[in-house]
Amino acid sequence: MSSSLLRKKDVASIVAESTPLKRTMKTFDLTMLGIGAIIGTGIFVLTGKGALTAGPALAVSFLLAAICCGFAGLCYAEFASMAPVSGSAYSYAYLAFGELVAFVIGWNLILEYALQAATVSAGWAGYFNKLLEGFGLHLPVELTAAYGTTPGVTTYFNLPGFVIVLIITWVLSIGINQTKRANDIMVMIKLAIIVLFVICTVWYVNPANWKPFSPYGIYTFQPGSTQPYGIIPAASIVFFSFIGFDAVSSSAEETVNPNKTLPRGILLSLAVSTVIYIIMTLVMTGVVPYKEFAKFIDAPVAGVILATGLNWLAVIVNIGALVGMTTVMLVQLYGQSRICYAMARDGLFPKLFGEVHKKYLTPFKGTWFFGILTAIAGGFININILFELVNIGTLSAFMIVSAGVLWMRKTQPNAHRGFKAPGVPFTPILSIIFCLVFIAGLNWETWLRFAIWMAIGLAVYFGFSRKNSKLGQEAQKKARKAINEAVAKQQGKNDVAVAAATEAAEVKAETAVKEAEAKE
Repeated sequence: MSSSLLRKKDVASIVAESTPLKRTMKTFDLTMLGIGAIIGTGIFVLTGKGALTAGPALAVSFLLAAICCGFAGLCYAEFASMAPVSGSAYSYAYLAFGELVAFVIGWNLILEYALQAATVSAGWAGYFNKLLEGFGLHLPVELTAAYGTTPGVTTYFNLPGFVIVLIITWVLSIGINQTKRANDIMVMIKLAIIVLFVICTVWYVNPANWKPFSPYGIYTFQPGSTQPYGIIPAASIVFFSFIGFDAVSSSAEETVNPNKTLPRGILLSLAVSTVIYIIMTLVMTGVVPYKEFAKFIDAPVAGVILATGLNWLAVIVNIGALVGMTTVMLVQLYGQSRICYAMARDGLFPKLFGEVHKKYLTPFKGTWFFGILTAIAGGFININILFELVNIGTLSAFMIVSAGVLWMRKTQPNAHRGFKAPGVPFTPILSIIFCLVFIAGLNWETWLRFAIWMAIGLAVYFGFSRKNSKLGQEAQKKARKAINEAVAKQQGKNDVAVAAATEAAEVKAETAVKEAEAKE
């Protein structure tokens, strides 16, 4: 049984797998895909909470989180150049550690992408409602958020979030060209608005607001508070900002020359996003004293605009936030559909998710299935209580990919790699250490929910996936063929033995007859 749970794919068979998906993505498109996934929630939501936790040193927290993701990104880049297939960490785990580990990672990534898209849809709805209010328009309060999202306010359904997820799902389902074009345009708009914001507000920076630069040090507790403060706790918060670059690797089968293009797209998107985050953080904490972000915890950018008096900028930034969050949802739903496609192709998920539309050349049914589920989750459920599950799912995937690079360097040192992560074994080891530090900061409720999700996943694997695994079925066919050949060979031996015995008996009988005749 254990051998069947650890059955692996090999690089040659993975690379040889034919794909009906359309290859059109180039380095620019992949970089835009990564930036689209990364730049969004971090700037428009998390900078407020991060500034309260670390002060102006939040810029260092962003750098730490980026370094962690950078180490993981180098490992992803090596795997992507080695096995350029859809599935991201799922496919890499299948290659390095076998089927069960691969399924667990794929199962976690599905949760990660769905929850992040649903969570961002709630934030998107908040900014959309503010934009409508700016034009004197108002949705019924009951339709502005899921039940229980806003304390003291009666809400039942997040209508804007529900609708935007369905629109994104439609774009994803009708073709990679449409998806690529929509993402590229939105990312360029988002970057232009961020540059405009920096140019307009940098003149209001007061260097005195940066002193003390790190009021809480590396890690500390304040009197009467159980919440940790400092650079490391803030890094754990803003780590979520970088989640999404891994979705770039799930586009491998739609990428031109993936061995070289994928590593470039992953690392460029991380580098550009890190620079933007650090500049934005320094400007925001320079304009507004970090303690004042308590008044703007959910909309820190609004606090900066209020401090500068540039009210005309508010509408533009609001649009930038909407566009930014839209690209995040688009990339998350895109990555999720491609992982489900890879798992269905391997037989670990029902065939429905692996069917490719003849006209659009996309996993059409799977895209709509999970798009609708995500829209419903974002529309009706208060996702905030499940939010940290996104981090634990991502961190577990990062660790498996990093460990996989170590293992593959040892077991298959001569395998072709279009890109090699520098500093191995230190790079993957440091990636694993960073991930463990961030995981240690998660609360026990998150671990409990993660354990429940894992238990459901294992039930799916042993109830369906293990029986329908194509790798397992191929192994069974080979085993049956070997048994049949052995039986046939044995039968042949038996036939030869019977023929020899018959011939010997006939010779013996003939000799006896001749001897009898000779006596007569």
